[in-house]
Formats: sequence, structure tokens, C-alpha cells
Amino acid sequence: MRLVLDTNVLVASLTGKAAPRHLVEAARAEVFQLCTSQALLAELLHVLSRPMFAQRLRDAGLTAPDLVDDLRRIALVVSPPVVPRVIVKDPDDDHVLACAIVASADLIVSGDSDLLELRAYQGIPILKPAEALARIAAGR
Repeated sequence: MRLVLDTNVLVASLTGKAAPRHLVEAARAEVFQLCTSQALLAELLHVLSRPMFAQRLRDAGLTAPDLVDDLRRIALVVSPPVVPRVIVKDPDDDHVLACAIVASADLIVSGDSDLLELRAYQGIPILKPAEALARIAAGR
């Protein structure tokens, strides 16, 4: 099973949210194949470099580049040749969709209301983290 975790889910995993944290742990344990792209990794690096996260990471002895590199090591990193214009309000969300298509993902996991409103994109369900965990547990 292949999943694309939106940046907001990855950030939530670092701030102690249970379902996102369990998803990242499951990716590390190879319960599913985590899929991402250079654009999504760059967005994650940008977000984690913000002062509100940078201090937390320093306190934990971590750096944003190290976390992104760690994620890169456990993920399938794809390079979408085309990024569709789907989410007009937030073009960054379009990178999530492009990644999912190129990676042949089975699920997109997000906490973003614009993506969740779609419910699916080109046949790929878009779920909240807890919903994705339930689907993984059920083997679907």
C-alpha cells in the first residue's frame, strides 16, 4: 500500500498528534510505502524552519534538514512532470495530488480542508489521519 502524507500530517506527527505520529511510525516500520516529492520535501523543510518549530527542534536536538533527510531515506521520492491546477486557493496542495498520481498512491492523507473536500482525486481517496489508520488496520 502506498500513501502520500500531506505536509500538515508530517508536521502534526512531530507535535505529538497521535494519528499522524502513528502513520509516520508505520511508514518507518514499512507497514506501507510512504511516497513524497521534492516539492513536498521542500515545503516540509520550509515549514519546519519557521521559528515556532525551529526552537522545538533545537530543544529536542534535531534540525529541520536532518528530519527531511530522514524522511527522504524512508520514502519513495517521485518527480511529477506536471502539477495539475486543482486547488485554486492553495497551489501547494496541487503538489500532493501530483505526487499521488505519479506514485500510484492508494491513499492521500491530509488535514487540509481543501483536499479533504475533494474526498478523492482520480480515484485515490483523501482521508484524515485517523481514517487512514483505520483503513490500514482493516487491510484495505
